[in-house]
Amino acid sequence: MKTALTIAGSDSGGGAGIQADIKTMLANRVYAMSAVTALTAQNTTGVTSIMEVSPQFLAEQLDAVFTDIFPDAVKTGMVSSSALIEVIADKLKKYSAKNIVVDPVMVATSGAKLISDEAIQTLTEKLLPLADIITPNIPEAEVLSGMEIKSEDDMIAAAEKISKTCNVAVLLKGGHNLNDANDLLYHAGTYRWFKGKRIDNPNTHGTGCTLSSAIASGLAKGYSMEDAVEKAKNYISGALAAMLDLGKGSGPMDHGWAIKDE
Repeated sequence: MKTALTIAGSDSGGGAGIQADIKTMLANRVYAMSAVTALTAQNTTGVTSIMEVSPQFLAEQLDAVFTDIFPDAVKTGMVSSSALIEVIADKLKKYSAKNIVVDPVMVATSGAKLISDEAIQTLTEKLLPLADIITPNIPEAEVLSGMEIKSEDDMIAAAEKISKTCNVAVLLKGGHNLNDANDLLYHAGTYRWFKGKRIDNPNTHGTGCTLSSAIASGLAKGYSMEDAVEKAKNYISGALAAMLDLGKGSGPMDHGWAIKDE
């Protein structure tokens, strides 16, 4: 069985973070491991408390994983401090990690900034250049490219700029009122649109975590970049279309939709 490592925060509500990542990897038939960057007290209505781990403890988690069950792919999610980002970058280089997917969680769907300017700079300079693919949403791509994105042509220009600056494939996620969930993959100087049908489901907690973990699962199994993205898009569409309805706020998706009943 192929293996994948998620480096992200814990979501006590189970819909996002390492919980979503592990469920996604399992559903995609990949063995999942984790290194926790922070503990959160959260549910579908919001986050009430965050407790970040120390850089030393994150380093020890990563050493424990890489020296025993070496991951075939690595996915990183929300990391809010420069010190933790530096630890991740150092360990990925030390162990020559492969198939690295970075979900550069910086800006919430609401537009609120989630990490400091210093952490954004460290992410851009140290972690993004190590990635094989990054998966920004439109507000995050605006930060990384330094340009406004108001059209599909803007998406192409921003993805190209980020790709060339960081030497990385970019999956720029649509939505955010720009189009019907159409994502743009800019890879090796060419681009491809992945058309998505917007699914009328208000329960979208953890979609970014889930998509990046599904891509990592595909890369772990040896799929090409385009195939990994296409399969991940299909998986997340199925998880949304299952119309799971839990909690009082924006609820989680059904990560297990593709697992057949006994």
